[in-house]
Order: sequence, then C-alpha cells, then structure tokens
Amino acid sequence: MNYILFDGEVRNSLLPFTFTRPVADIRIGILTIREKWEKYLNATTSPKTEKYLSKKYPMINSRANILLNASFCPTKELVSIILNLKKNEAVFKEDLLIAYFTDDAEQKVDLSDYRKINFEGDLLRVANTWDIFSDNGIALQQDFEMITEGRQSAPISSTNQLINPENIFLEEGAKVEYSILNATEGPIYLGKNSEIMEGNLIRGAFALCEKAVVKMGAKIYRPTTIGPYGKVCGEINNSVIFGYSSKGHDGYLGNSVLG
Repeated sequence: MNYILFDGEVRNSLLPFTFTRPVADIRIGILTIREKWEKYLNATTSPKTEKYLSKKYPMINSRANILLNASFCPTKELVSIILNLKKNEAVFKEDLLIAYFTDDAEQKVDLSDYRKINFEGDLLRVANTWDIFSDNGIALQQDFEMITEGRQSAPISSTNQLINPENIFLEEGAKVEYSILNATEGPIYLGKNSEIMEGNLIRGAFALCEKAVVKMGAKIYRPTTIGPYGKVCGEINNSVIFGYSSKGHDGYLGNSVLG
C-alpha cells in the first residue's frame, strides 16, 4: 500500500511554517507528524502539498493509495482502521476527513460515492499555529510512550539530580552532566547524540532531539521540544523549536514556535 499525507485546508492556518514545508513535516511532541505516521504504519510516506514545494517534497503515486490528512496525529486505534481500508472507503472524524482509498492520488475524488467510516476515538489535530505549543505536552507524552515501549534508557550520569527517573529516557550517545532533571509532570527525552551541558534546570515534559544542545545555565519548563541540531539557552517555557533552529543566548521565550 502507498501512503500519502495531504496538507488539506489547514495549510493556510499553519502559515508561515507551511511556506517551507508540508503540514506533515511540522514537529509536535518528539516527532514530526510524518514520523509519527511512518512509525505507526511501519511504512514510508510521501506528501501531497503545494506545487512549488513538490520538487523538494515529491509525491509518490501508485495504483493503490491511502491518502491521510496530515493535520491528524495517528493512534493505534486509528491506524488499525486505516490498515484495513478498502477501495471506495473513507474515514471521518465527525465531518472532518481523515483518510480515503484511491487508485489515483492526482485525481479529485467524489467522496459522496464512498462508504464512510466514523472514527469515534480521541485524536490530536494540528489545525492552527498555536496548537503546536498548546498541545505539545499531549503529543510529547504519546511519542515518549511509543518510542520507549519495551526499551531501556542509556545510563544517566550520577552527577545529575533526578526526580522521577523512570520517566527519563536517553538515547545512545546522549550526554547530560551536573543538571537537575524533574520528570514529575511529564517525561524527559534526550535524542541520539544530544547534549545538556552543565548547570541546567529541566522540568518535563521536555524533548531534546538528535544532536540538539542545551547550553549552560538554561531553565526549561512546561512542555518544550528542541528539534534536531537546535541549540538553546536562557529561559524557555512551553515552546517548540523546529530542527536546525536555535535560541542561542539568554533571555525568555514562552508559548512560541520557532522554525
């Protein structure tokens, strides 16, 4: 089966971030929306996005496609329905289209001819820019549980002060020394080869993605995500910083999205 994540009507609501990326490549929690879908489906996906972005983000069309609304974050229950989706079937959440089967992703589809399946479970949806930080804690908890299930954290240095250490997970190569990590209110996740330098105060939920760095003397609290290769310092509250973006100096950042 070929899976395609389409932008849908929310793209304009997610500007300016969607000027340079499909909706599926927005990061919320630990992973991007695309990465969440690919982990749940155990398959690769491609985006259906604006024409000017298609050269960098090409869509792969097939004779059997399931198109997925990229504004929705997947759950096990939703994916189990999608994996069994058949021709001329579509999944809805009330009046919102989640997914549909088509033999040509380039053609417009008349969904009135489709058998409609109503999904009644709870779903996280990124429909506005402020959803990225306001729902980051929910997404971070969901991602943490999915990523760490059945796995053991890399060892954490004894120089740190840990609160609720069972809710702290380090990937291979992650480093943290002489810092306070409090995972009482949410998990703390350190991605591969990431680093928290000395003298930092971190309160979960918090995600530091691959090769990202927290410089010395930072204070980070409420659900915050630092994307891959990002560098941060200062005081950060309930914010999401996309990959390759940074807040490299002291000062406050709160209830924000950078990237």
